[in-house]
Amino acid sequence: MADPAPRGLSRRSVLTGGVAAVVGGGVAGYAGRVVQEDGGTGTPDWKTVADSQAVGAATEPFHGEHQSGIVTPPQAHAAFVAFDAADGATRAELQGVLRAWSQDAARLTAGLGGLADLEPELAADPARLTVTIGFGHGFFDAIGMPERRPSWLKPLPAFPQIDQLEDRWSGGDLLLQICADDPLIVSHAARILASGVRGVADQKWSQRGFRKAVGTDPTGRTQRNLFGQIDGTVNPHPDIDPDHDQILFSDGSDQRWMRGGSSLVLRRIRMTMDTWEQIDRTSRELSVGRTLDTGAPLTGTEEHDAADFEAIDEIGLPVIPHESHIARARQRDRSEAMLRRPYNYDDPPEGSEMSNIGLLFTAYQADPVRTFVPVQRRLAELDALNEWTIPIGSAVFALPPGAAEGEYVGQGIFEG
Repeated sequence: MADPAPRGLSRRSVLTGGVAAVVGGGVAGYAGRVVQEDGGTGTPDWKTVADSQAVGAATEPFHGEHQSGIVTPPQAHAAFVAFDAADGATRAELQGVLRAWSQDAARLTAGLGGLADLEPELAADPARLTVTIGFGHGFFDAIGMPERRPSWLKPLPAFPQIDQLEDRWSGGDLLLQICADDPLIVSHAARILASGVRGVADQKWSQRGFRKAVGTDPTGRTQRNLFGQIDGTVNPHPDIDPDHDQILFSDGSDQRWMRGGSSLVLRRIRMTMDTWEQIDRTSRELSVGRTLDTGAPLTGTEEHDAADFEAIDEIGLPVIPHESHIARARQRDRSEAMLRRPYNYDDPPEGSEMSNIGLLFTAYQADPVRTFVPVQRRLAELDALNEWTIPIGSAVFALPPGAAEGEYVGQGIFEG
C-alpha cells in the first residue's frame, strides 16, 4: 500500500488551493497601493501610488558629448535591433539613414513623434527613452570606407568550449539600442526608426530584454538575472573611479572620429533553467562565488565587499572556488574593467523546450579586444556557470560619440 500523503503544503496544493490565497493576497496588497479619486464626478479614477505621470514625462538627452544609453542609469526595457546594408545601398543612402535616425531619435526622446510618425500620440510620454546607434564590421565596407574602421571592430574570436552561436542572433552592419521605462515607448520607437531604412538596410535580428519595473527596487540596487543572481556588481562609476572615462570612451588614437565613442559587445546567453533548478542552493552559490540573497562574496556579508580569493575553509578548500564565476571574471588589471548593463529575456519556447530564457549580456568599453576578450577567454576555459549557460548570439559594434544639435551620429566618419 502506498504511503499516505505527507502533511503540509505539497507542490500540487500550491498549484491548486494555495494559489487562491496567493492571488487573494496579491489583490489585497495591490489594493493597498492605489488611491481612488473621483474628482467629484462619482466616477472612480484609479492611480498607483507611484506618480505614473512623472515616470512617463522623464527624459534623457539625445545630444551631447557621448551617446545616451551607455552610462545612463539602465531603464526597465530594451530592444537591440540589427540591420545589414541592402545590396546596392550607396554611401549617400546610408548617410541619409544616420541623418534620419538622429533627427527622429532627438524628437522621440523629447516626447515628440518622428518626422513621418502616423501615431505621434504614442511618443508623448518618453519614459527616459534613449536611442544609441552603432556600427558593425561590415558597415565600413558598405560605405566604401574600410580605412575608417576601428582596428578592434571585428567578430570576437571563437570560444569553442562554450559557443553555440546562431547567425540569427549574431553580427549586423548597423545597430539600434532602444531603452525606456515603458515597453510601449520602446516598441513605438523601434517601429518608427526601423521603417526609415526600407530599401537601404534589412533587419537582421531584434532582441528584447527587461529588468525590474520602475519603482520596484531601491535606486542603484544591482539587477538580478533569471537565475536569481545579482548581476553587474563590479562596474566603474564616474564618482568613484578616476579612470571611468578612459575605461569607457575612446581617446581617438585609433580613429579620430571615434573620440568620445565607445564599443558594445552583445552576447545572447541561453540559460538552462530546468537543470539549474535541479541543484541545491549551496551548489549554486559555490558556482557563482556569491550568496544568492545579498550578492555578497562567500567571504563577505554585503554585495560590494571585496572578495578574499585566498581564504580557506576548515577542511582546507578555497571558500570561493577557483572555478567560480567571480574568480574567473575578476579583473587582473584595470585594462579589463568594463561597464555591464545586462537585460533578461523570456521568449516563447521553441520545439520541445520547456523554457526559452536567458541574458542579453552587454559590455561597454573603449577597446573590446583589450578588455572583454581576455576575460571571456578565462570564462570559456573554466567557469562553473558554463554548465548552465550557452552563448547563442554574439555581436560587436562601434558606438560613435554623441552628436551636437544640428548634427547626426556618425557624421565624423564622413567628414573627419
